[in-house]
Amino acid sequence: MKKYMTIEEYYKTQSQSGKKNSKKKILRHSFGILCLIIILFSLNTIFKWYKDNSKIRQINQQISKTTDIDIVSIDGELVNPPINEDSNYYYYITFPFYQADFKTLLKDNEDTVAFIKMKNTNINYPVVQAKDNKYYLAHSFDKKANSAGWVFMDYRSNIDTLADNTVIYGHARLDKTMFGSLRYALSSNWQKDLDNYVIYLSTLKENMIFQIFSIYTIKSENYYITPNFDNKNDKQKWINTMKKRNTAPIDTEVNVNDKFLTLSTCQNNQGGRIVVHAKLIKRQKIKNS
Repeated sequence: MKKYMTIEEYYKTQSQSGKKNSKKKILRHSFGILCLIIILFSLNTIFKWYKDNSKIRQINQQISKTTDIDIVSIDGELVNPPINEDSNYYYYITFPFYQADFKTLLKDNEDTVAFIKMKNTNINYPVVQAKDNKYYLAHSFDKKANSAGWVFMDYRSNIDTLADNTVIYGHARLDKTMFGSLRYALSSNWQKDLDNYVIYLSTLKENMIFQIFSIYTIKSENYYITPNFDNKNDKQKWINTMKKRNTAPIDTEVNVNDKFLTLSTCQNNQGGRIVVHAKLIKRQKIKNS
């Protein structure tokens, strides 16, 4: 026998159905707003990334126009030469120095302390140094806010006296600016070219050549950026660890009497780092400095 609803039951059913439909509409509306917010945020991030990169390219072009980077003589002071005459050290000391003109660079930014160049990468920048390691993570060479930052030296380093380990940082930009091209050093093609294993550093007082001895990736830590060591044993342990991490087909002789240069950049958003270590092999005093 068919059961008929009372008027009260009918309106109750309609009310419940309306509430369900209303909740669905609210959920759909909320989801739509959330998607819109995500889209707007993403567009804003992309626009800011493009704007910051565009500004960095402008600064780089200006530096290229106003700053001379010259190849100068090979004559210089050898630093801690190995006893083994077959060492590739004796190949790299035949390379000439690069020298930068700092007049315009210092006029544009008084924080400039050096100029760094690395073969077959885009690393060809003036290096700045602040009172901390945060400022140039978010400011470019013109000292204006910029997510690309700039290439900068650890505030604990001293370019004139050189710490045990001088550290230089830079963001790994997707367009390969700053230290974005440091990842080239991880490729087998780059590593096959023996001429790539040098880093040039020019300062107001001298030009230097560093020979690379370790290339690797690692999770974020502080050990590899240790600036100075309390004793030779601690320094030797550090050397052993950095050499053990090396993934490149090189076996560079390194000891506690060496001065080191470390380049560091991000590998990914999970805190990974790309690291390159090198030792000082030759230096050249700049005349009239």
